[in-house]
Amino acid sequence: TQVPSDDEVHFKSTTFSFDQGTYPSDIDLFMEYRVKPGDVMDILFQIRTWKPKEKFEIDISHTVGVKFVDAPELNEEQLVLPNGCIVLPYLGEVKVIGKSIPELTAELKDRYNGILRDPELYVTVPEFHARIKELKHDLHTAPRGLSRLVTVRPDGYVTFPLIGNFFVAHRTIPEINEMMNKEYGEYLPGLHVDLFLHKHGGAVITLLGEVNEPGMYNIMRPITVIESLALAKGQTSDAKLESVIVFRRHERRIVARKLNLHNRFELNASDEFFYLRPDDVVYIPRRRIAELAEIMQEIADIALFRGWYFGYSINDRVDWINSED
Repeated sequence: TQVPSDDEVHFKSTTFSFDQGTYPSDIDLFMEYRVKPGDVMDILFQIRTWKPKEKFEIDISHTVGVKFVDAPELNEEQLVLPNGCIVLPYLGEVKVIGKSIPELTAELKDRYNGILRDPELYVTVPEFHARIKELKHDLHTAPRGLSRLVTVRPDGYVTFPLIGNFFVAHRTIPEINEMMNKEYGEYLPGLHVDLFLHKHGGAVITLLGEVNEPGMYNIMRPITVIESLALAKGQTSDAKLESVIVFRRHERRIVARKLNLHNRFELNASDEFFYLRPDDVVYIPRRRIAELAEIMQEIADIALFRGWYFGYSINDRVDWINSED
């Protein structure tokens, strides 16, 4: 049915089947923003030393003191060695890391019982903030104070201060934040981080094929395939609008849908506007191209560059759904 002159007709919207009902809406576009190579994240460190602990355990950064009541000449106060030990008279290396003060005290009394008569000793940890003090000093004297900027590398990894490299690409900021707090908490109890997206390239779609200016385009809101053509200054005179193909990544595979945009321009009231998601690739073929292999060859370079295929063959990992001939 053609739209009658001067009448208003409400058009429906659609997208891939697995995204129906959840997209499009302005809020969905960036609530699920997933980190990409080139994004810059800001890490804000907080040291929560006031939180009570159910069990205090000796750590690699602690100083341990062993005091002998009746033999003060044996007293020792040492920083825990990298192997988790301290060195004590008559005993040599004693592993202390991971033990509570009562546990270590009981162990030492038992081991000294065969060496000293009725050994009376006690264990102290006079310096257990050494790592915290060092971290606070480093943070406060750095140009950004308590925060650090980190950049997602092309391989999807980020080097986080103190804890090293982690793969973050395609994860949301809350997911990365949760992972980092677990890692930092294991590195130093009481160390908490808040993660923010400092700089990003926005949501990107790619237009290829018979458009006047093919390339990648930032979008700040959900847009339709027809609107995307305007970003690329429209289609060429050789464009085959009846066979426009949209590629979308879904669960480690690429799903493709063929659209007939020629019908959309005729404004049939029964038509639906197809909405794009960030990272979608829109391909407008030439009138003389119809073979899938030729189409896939034209988009392969840019798709592989963006890390879509996880090492799989591009032709083996594409599913065709909802084709419109």
